[in-house]
This record gives sequence, C-alpha cells and structure tokens, in this order.
Amino acid sequence: MKAATSNELKQELQASTPKQLLELCLRLARFKKENKELLTYLLFEAHDEASYIQSVKNDMDEQFAELSQFNLYLTKKSLRKILRNTNKYIRYTGSKLAETELLIHYCKNIHSAKIPFHKSTALSNLYNQQLKKINAAVILLHEDLQHDYWREIEVISNK
Repeated sequence: MKAATSNELKQELQASTPKQLLELCLRLARFKKENKELLTYLLFEAHDEASYIQSVKNDMDEQFAELSQFNLYLTKKSLRKILRNTNKYIRYTGSKLAETELLIHYCKNIHSAKIPFHKSTALSNLYNQQLKKINAAVILLHEDLQHDYWREIEVISNK
C-alpha cells in the first residue's frame, strides 16, 4: 500500500466532518504510542511551552540520576536513550527555542554527572554532535536570545 501525500491527506481531511475527524484522531492515537504522545502535547501542553520544557528537563534530570557511571558501555546506552527521548519531545514542539533549551540542558547534565565522555570516541562524537545541533538552532533564534545562548554554549564547550 502506498501512502498518500500530505497534500492529498489535507484535502481529504478538509472534506471530512468533525465527527469523522474525531474518530480518525482517536484511531490514530490507538495505534502508536508516539501518536498518542503528540496528541497529548498538542491538546494539553502546547499552549504553555515553558512549563512543557521544564517538565521535559525534570524528566531528563530523573533519567540522569539513574545513570550508571561504573560501566562506560551502559552509560553510553543510557545517554543515547535519554537523547532519543529528548529529540522526540523536541520534534513534538517544532520550536528552535525548545530544541536549544533542552539540548543545552542535556549537555549540562553530562558535565554535572561527571561522565568522562572524552575517554570514549562514541560519547565524544555524540556530545560534539549535540553542540553542532545547538549552534544550528541558536542561529535561527532572535538576536537577544542568541546572545544569551552563545554564552551558555561557551561554558559547556570549554569544559
């Protein structure tokens, strides 16, 4: 089965009744956890992005608290899992501000957890890749915000 294009889906959804749209949304939410999470974000949390970002940061802090530092392999796997979840939450917002905030918080947590990421090429590459993503996102923000974030990026880059 070939999936329809976004434009075709949009036209079909515009032709649907509100009751049909409701049924389609509920059916979508039933099939995949990410669909349900996205719908939850759009309905309940999209209106207050600041509190959403803070809740994601709290979730990240909890995950970092459970991090095993005795085994670098397990640490690497856990860091990737945290990053995968963070990127999922960033995708939900579609906001460069949220992306910048969350990725900077991720990098700060790596430093505060005293993870020796320089000892592992994979962890070092993962960290450097996040710095690149942060830089790319900051460039697209307003000038006043850019100045604040550049200072934070300098701090986490020089550690």
